[in-house]
Amino acid sequence: MNKKILEALTPLGVPVKFQKHSGAASQYITFHEYFQTGEAYEDDEESLTGRYLQVDIWSKIDYEILVIQVKSQMKNAGFTRIDEADLYEPDTGIYHKALRYYYLEEREG
Repeated sequence: MNKKILEALTPLGVPVKFQKHSGAASQYITFHEYFQTGEAYEDDEESLTGRYLQVDIWSKIDYEILVIQVKSQMKNAGFTRIDEADLYEPDTGIYHKALRYYYLEEREG
């Protein structure tokens, strides 16, 4: 799943990291999976897995264009947006957009 997300978001030209980022970029993206569950079963075996993940945009500047680009890239990669929230981190002065997504994955074998 990490590879799929990285392939979708890396072309945006900002750092994209799993869970945490260290660096001086004025904008960057982190992501993590927060839930995974069986969605369908065949012959007592899981056939479809629901994967729930959060993409976080961190920015010291206006992030509106980057948010639009992330949403487009994630949709094109097959992710369904669940919800989103605008946040602000007062201790660092960084604006934070949290986007939550769902992906239905077919299990092999």
